[in-house]
Amino acid sequence: MKSILITGGTGFFGKSFAKYILKKKDFERIVIFSRDEFKQFEMQNELRDNKEFSKLRFFVGDIRDLDRLKTASKNIDIIIHAAALKHVPTAEYNPFEFVKTNIIGSENVVKASLENNVKKIISISTDKAVSPLNLYGATKLVADKIIISANQYSSNNKSIFSVVRYGNVINSRGSVIPFFREFIKTKNFFPITDHKMTRFWITIEDCIQFVEDSLRIMIGGEIFIPKIPSMKITELAQAINPDLPLKKIGVRPGEKIHEIMISNDDARNTYEIEDRYIIEPEFLRLTKKRVNIEKRFKGKIKRVSKDFVYSSGTNTEWLSKRKIEKILSKIYEKNSIQ
Repeated sequence: MKSILITGGTGFFGKSFAKYILKKKDFERIVIFSRDEFKQFEMQNELRDNKEFSKLRFFVGDIRDLDRLKTASKNIDIIIHAAALKHVPTAEYNPFEFVKTNIIGSENVVKASLENNVKKIISISTDKAVSPLNLYGATKLVADKIIISANQYSSNNKSIFSVVRYGNVINSRGSVIPFFREFIKTKNFFPITDHKMTRFWITIEDCIQFVEDSLRIMIGGEIFIPKIPSMKITELAQAINPDLPLKKIGVRPGEKIHEIMISNDDARNTYEIEDRYIIEPEFLRLTKKRVNIEKRFKGKIKRVSKDFVYSSGTNTEWLSKRKIEKILSKIYEKNSIQ
């Protein structure tokens, strides 16, 4: 039986992950750690009828507060670190706040985990951390470095740290789908920053499964990246409403035409297995913690090519307009039921 703490536990991923774990029943307790007491109140009301509700714990706290994190992570086996400030334009005008939460907050997660001998820590990252153009991506890049480097400070490997990096989560609060649907209520066009724009897309269900699988296979220091499809933003808009025109409004500051989850510089340390890529950290090559990754996966793994880049614009898997329409149909059906 495991005890799990989720930072950002009332966010889209944190809440969804908690609901999933509640169904599994093979846990001792789940600690929801977040700074928004009203969202915690709403979450409690939503889950109150769940048979496992008594195993939920709600901690109001901010990852900027190390002492509060230390208290919350006592006797915890697993931490899912999902707390972050994420809005790209907001980051450009409030850089210090993003640094305090995304960077200092991640450092605090590491310190609390090491002090309390938490066994496994996975940090939720983003494609924007790769070759970042905006401040949000830059803070997440630093956060990833902090999490990976924490393995060097773990005494006798009692605590191991890894990162999960994926693309845009379909229909999450920050995704373009709810934005488009809200925008066209008052406007007669879709605002498209660039007609060539593409994005990686993943469902919340696949996110949860990917994180769970990564927890199972991690030894510490890896960055796990799922093999997921890309989508053209123009085709998404047309799938939402084919009758509305597309209006180019220009690329926002810090916005990319295509997202990248593995850069060419990372390729030399990157392996692939059936469902994911794994970036092995440089420091493992210089320490006794290194385990031959080929042996770990018993021949089911291979290195990527030296010139490999995992970009949404050159991806080999794409969501067609028809597939997008099916996904949207399921989202609308689910929302109507709720």
